[in-house]
Amino acid sequence: MSETRGRRVVVTGLGIQSAVGGAEELVFDQLMAGQTGLAQLESLDVSMFKCQIGGEADSEPINDTLKRLKRRPVDRSLDLAMVAAYEALHQANLLGDDERCTEPEIPVVIGTGTGSAQSHYEAIKAFAERGPHRIRPTSVPRCMYNAISAGISIQFGLTGANYMVVSACTSGTNAIGQAFRMIRDGYADVVLTGGSDGFFDPFFFGIWNNLGVLSQNPDPARACRPFDADRDGCVFGEGAGIFVLESLEHARARGIDTRGEIRGYAETSDASHITSPSPEGQAEAMRRALADAGVKPSDLGLVSAHGTATPANDTCESTSIERVLGDAAQRVPVSALKSYFGHTLGASGAVETASCLLMIERGTCPPNLNLDRPDPECHVHLVGTSPEPLERPLVMKNSFGFGGGNGVLILGPAP
Repeated sequence: MSETRGRRVVVTGLGIQSAVGGAEELVFDQLMAGQTGLAQLESLDVSMFKCQIGGEADSEPINDTLKRLKRRPVDRSLDLAMVAAYEALHQANLLGDDERCTEPEIPVVIGTGTGSAQSHYEAIKAFAERGPHRIRPTSVPRCMYNAISAGISIQFGLTGANYMVVSACTSGTNAIGQAFRMIRDGYADVVLTGGSDGFFDPFFFGIWNNLGVLSQNPDPARACRPFDADRDGCVFGEGAGIFVLESLEHARARGIDTRGEIRGYAETSDASHITSPSPEGQAEAMRRALADAGVKPSDLGLVSAHGTATPANDTCESTSIERVLGDAAQRVPVSALKSYFGHTLGASGAVETASCLLMIERGTCPPNLNLDRPDPECHVHLVGTSPEPLERPLVMKNSFGFGGGNGVLILGPAP
């Protein structure tokens, strides 16, 4: 371990909501079977858009859980996070019979890229159609980015700090990293953390269509192609991944099972361009994360790539991985999960971290979908089109975002 490391930080609960599913066994089975959650979008009229596909979570089980919590749907990002948080807290045995937390002094640190996008769209639509006097006053609390962390705090009676981390596609990973440091350095014993994003409305989906980074392949099963030579852009998906992190001592004192360990974390900024990634910034984040965890590149069993399936990003990330891993880059497998979940933006690091923890527990990783012609410019060892054993239970999870933010987690098995 590195000299900077203090208390060990473990995962005692996880909840996931995604296009692939909400129950973790279902999610893992779908991944192993190579079944994508991407499909034709149904929640909005996409006839005017070039990209018409995405990953939508099933609303029925989400609404069933909200009903159990005596809530109604409010905003998609909040609803996804709320349900995933409930699953994580329940799994960690932190909820009483009244569904309130039995250890209330728990901070809530959640990442998001778009915040309450649905509420923003509804307020903008009311303004455009009926004028400023017809905007609901409740739009103010609904449109706050911290409506997500605050809603979770209020729902479960969590009196620790609650705030959001907003750093584009790195948000969820940054939030987990901040929670990890809070516990490692002794500022908290338990933190509820993760990421959530829900953004399928005509405004948000429309501006991303105009940016030109979304795939125009009409086949949902074939459109998202990370590291493939024929990739033409990412595909969006909504989702949330929420975790209960605890110090190992606290978890053992409670007698609770652990699901995995956060071994290290690091973050950097490219400081070069608002949308174009930098291999130098990405590589430095990876090096610092490995050093923080006190492990060598050759110790890794898997790199869970950011893998957006955009031409520039995949090439840049493979260059970064190769620089950091050196000779191990030809041995350590690289997995890209966005072909299953879609790009969940600020939730992507959290949703994919949950998947990585499931892989570590089960000792296997899913195939890379649509990797028909691996890009010869991507000089890394990509997982093939069949599941592969995870020979070493140590995973590096990469997240990179617009604005030049880079966040990297090192994940390990339960102690």
